[in-house]
Order: sequence, then C-alpha cells, then structure tokens
Amino acid sequence: MALHDRWVQERKHEHYYKLAKKLNYRSRASFKLMQIDDRFGVFREGDSVVDLGASPGGWLQVAQQRVGERGQVIGVDLRPIRSIEGVTTIVGDITDDRTIIELLEKFEGKADVVLSDMAPNIAGSYSTDHARSVDLCMYAIDVCDRLLKKEGKLVVKVFMGDLMDSLLDELRSRFRSVKIHSPAASRETSSEVYIISKGFFASRNIKLEKLEPEEKEPEFKKKGSNI
Repeated sequence: MALHDRWVQERKHEHYYKLAKKLNYRSRASFKLMQIDDRFGVFREGDSVVDLGASPGGWLQVAQQRVGERGQVIGVDLRPIRSIEGVTTIVGDITDDRTIIELLEKFEGKADVVLSDMAPNIAGSYSTDHARSVDLCMYAIDVCDRLLKKEGKLVVKVFMGDLMDSLLDELRSRFRSVKIHSPAASRETSSEVYIISKGFFASRNIKLEKLEPEEKEPEFKKKGSNI
C-alpha cells in the first residue's frame, strides 16, 4: 500500500475511534452495525435480538437503540459484559445447549435477529484464521437453527478465503436473501466482510423440548472442523 493510502486508512480508523469515544459507544465497530442496518434494514422497532460474542457491547448499544423500548436485546459472551441500560447479558458458551436454553427462556419464544461480530484469536496463519472465522459463523448458524424465527435475519462477520463458498451455501439453504458487504467503517486493508442474511426458512428449527442441558457439537462439526 502506498504511503498516502496508508495515511488515509489510519486517519479513517482514528476518525471512527474518536467518534465512538465522543458518542459513548464502546467500540468503533458500533458504526459498522449502524451502516449495515442503514443499508439493509436489519432492525425493526420491537424486535428481539441476540448478539453472540457481544463483549465489549458496542453492537448491543446500537441494537438497543434501533429496536427501542418495546424490543429485547440479549448479549452472550464468555466474559462478563459491563451493564447497558435496556440490555440483558449472559455469561455463557454458545456451543453449550445450556446457554441456548437460557436464551430461549429469556426470549419466551424466538429471536427476530441474530448478530455475530465474533472473530477468532489470530494465529498468524491466514488460512487458519479464515477457517476459524468460518467455524464461528457456523456456530452462529447453529444458533439460528435453534432460536431464530421464520423470516428472521442474521448478520455475521467472516474473513474472506477459500471456504466462503461452502459458508454461503449453508446460508443460502436457510435464508431467502444472502448479501456480502463491507461497511465504510471497516478498514479497506482488512479481509473481514459481513454477510447479511434475511428471510429465514426455519425449516431446521429445533424445538426447546428436544434440547438437553449438555454440550453437543453442531451438525457441521460432526462433518469435520478446521479448528
């Protein structure tokens, strides 16, 4: 990258970082979700939303603002999340059915929107990091199979790579519309993109009474994992 282009990207990164601080958002990633919602209409007033890997809470803040007082927003993370007014948080593992059962009970039904800005711990190998990010997306899809309403929406982050086609196939088998997008708040040099899926078919939904409070591997893991 040319020196001038790098300077422009650093300035943009600094702009969103400073803006997040000024507006009391916990992460500059908040602006990515705002831009995604402005373009794709992810949220409606009164929606029930679950955010996977929600720490430090920047996406939770945006979701809560967009769904309003009639909506419900729940964040899940392995680490505790500092409280946000109007938001419920769960310390839990999304691969554990105990967490899914807790989510279903808190929603008293199912969610309208599933969000995932999860990213793997960077290993330094691009192919490994890409494969791990795809696996995290597959976990988010597994959550959709368990608690997303028919016609619901999913937003996930993934690193681009050779497994993208397989991931898109999984999404297209479940959603009417699947779009890839890179919001302006993302660095141009980043390999991350967001996939916005709308119109969930709900044909694979798992009923609550079929869940047991024990860890189970999602179906895709049984077929083989890249982690």
